[in-house]
Amino acid sequence: MHGRGPIAIVGAGIAGLTTALCLARQGFEADVLEQAEALEEVGAGLQLSPNASRILIELGLLPELQAVWSEPVAIELVDGCSLRPLARVPAGIDARSRWAAPYGVLHRASLQRILLDALLEEPRCHLHLGKSIAGNPAETIADAIGRRPAAIVGADGIRSKVRAAIPGAGSVRFSGNVAWRLMVPRAQAAECLSGDRVTAFLGPNAHLVAYPIREADSFNIVAIAGGSPTDEAWAGNNSKERLRVLAAAFESWHPSLLSMLENAASATYWPLSTVGEGAWHNGRDIVLIGDAAHAMTPFAAQGAAMAIEDARELAECLAGCADPASAFARYEGSRKPRINRVRSRGAFNHFAYHARGPLRIGRDLILSLRSPEALAADLDWLYGYGA
Repeated sequence: MHGRGPIAIVGAGIAGLTTALCLARQGFEADVLEQAEALEEVGAGLQLSPNASRILIELGLLPELQAVWSEPVAIELVDGCSLRPLARVPAGIDARSRWAAPYGVLHRASLQRILLDALLEEPRCHLHLGKSIAGNPAETIADAIGRRPAAIVGADGIRSKVRAAIPGAGSVRFSGNVAWRLMVPRAQAAECLSGDRVTAFLGPNAHLVAYPIREADSFNIVAIAGGSPTDEAWAGNNSKERLRVLAAAFESWHPSLLSMLENAASATYWPLSTVGEGAWHNGRDIVLIGDAAHAMTPFAAQGAAMAIEDARELAECLAGCADPASAFARYEGSRKPRINRVRSRGAFNHFAYHARGPLRIGRDLILSLRSPEALAADLDWLYGYGA
């Protein structure tokens, strides 16, 4: 983009902070506006697959990541009722070898802190806290920071305010599934949980993913099943009633897993929503990335990874095009097929993970015939992207 005018980014989450750093590498100044008065550590665990970690390593963040993350040796699928192993995808050293980047797990807040520290050290990046966006984004941003941006990036998540400024943008829909998120201390975790791998336990109409969080000496647990959307006063709230509802959804599971859920200190309940097909930019000066553009269910564990990929590719498009409109069109043309393929993979995983009856038997038979090498090869298009 000629002139390298300043770019405004709305939202200081993983998407917004990564975008600012990627833009700075391309020579742009970036103003990051965040409505919160302070960036608090929120969220739970996060899987950083090689397609995402590769970009963060390019930004020079590997030492900081290695100080806090774990690199699981494998991703395993296990029957949640019998604890019978079903399939295994090698990770660890194999991930670095096969996909030319590591597969790491860490706390979401740790990644946000690493990105924030890098942003505060980057002279081209400027953080503006306590700035909410309403009405015309360009005018609101100009009033807030004292200069009019050349382009605006909406990185403000599934409840994006910026999305309202884009005609034909996708709408938010409840997926029919909910996620319970727990952090369970290692000493209280079920014996079937492994401290050196990501384990997905599969059951009828539900699944549970567990992996270690090194900094907390705990396991991050995400339990997903069908449920109902609730108002915001309930979503994300802790209560014993929530744990009873959670246990009921997994009552037919192996006793060790069910006991762990029943005895957890707390669980947060999150209705899982998506942003459907629609425009990602207004054809002039505003574009969406990450969940603001294409929030998806977590069945492929790629929400954060897609936002990180978006950040790098948007920065490259802005650097390589004469004007924002051309850059946005190139970005959307490149990213939409990729996002749709990841969505399809997530839909397939949902079908496979939650299978019941004869479908479950067929799934287990097919998985038993696939080698770890073959299962890894199935992920080359996803994890090897950008290598």
